[in-house]
Amino acid sequence: MRPLIVLFGDSITEESFKTGAWGASLTNTYSRKADVLVRGYGGYNTRWALFLLHHLFPRNSEKPPAVVTIFFGANDAAILGSASQGQHVPLDEYKENLKKIECSPTVFIVLITPPPVGEDSRNENAGEIVAERINEVTGLYAKKCIELAKEMGLPSINLWSKMQETKEWQNKFLSDGLHLTPEGNDVVHQEVTRVFSEAWFSAPDMPYDFPPHSEIDPTNPGDAFQ
Repeated sequence: MRPLIVLFGDSITEESFKTGAWGASLTNTYSRKADVLVRGYGGYNTRWALFLLHHLFPRNSEKPPAVVTIFFGANDAAILGSASQGQHVPLDEYKENLKKIECSPTVFIVLITPPPVGEDSRNENAGEIVAERINEVTGLYAKKCIELAKEMGLPSINLWSKMQETKEWQNKFLSDGLHLTPEGNDVVHQEVTRVFSEAWFSAPDMPYDFPPHSEIDPTNPGDAFQ
């Protein structure tokens, strides 16, 4: 059986199977080597995600996933007093909630920070006195995510910092100040595969689930499946 990769997160994960998006690209990278399962929930924060754990990752599962990416924070960082304040989760609770997202002792977990916020694009049509998202505030949530990863000895991806290393990142990587453009999806895909490869889950080093056709003898195909 192929190992299973589960992508767990908010809308950035839910949309990851769109054409050219990072989840779809990951499926291509691990074609015939691992299955990729998307469990993304638009608008969700870490508080609400906790209610899903026993449904998505039952403790008595006979086949727990091999790898899980946990990609929350963009909604937790919503600003109080804004139109999105119902999604807000306080900073310390965000960290504690991430800590509670346990899948299985055998699962390889990767924490991913929220991406940066393109404030002009995100807030220009909000019509609110209080901005819906503030990049500096989201950066505090990213810092907590990385802090927790270090404390727990987990690999992490700091998208908030990584994307801002590129000039004009707001328009290059973000479609609406929060969600990803094709180039933004490329960054996530590259970072996820890098972290996987630095561990034990490198696609080039993994065997195919069944023999490639070049190894099958047309006169005696059964030999290839022994």
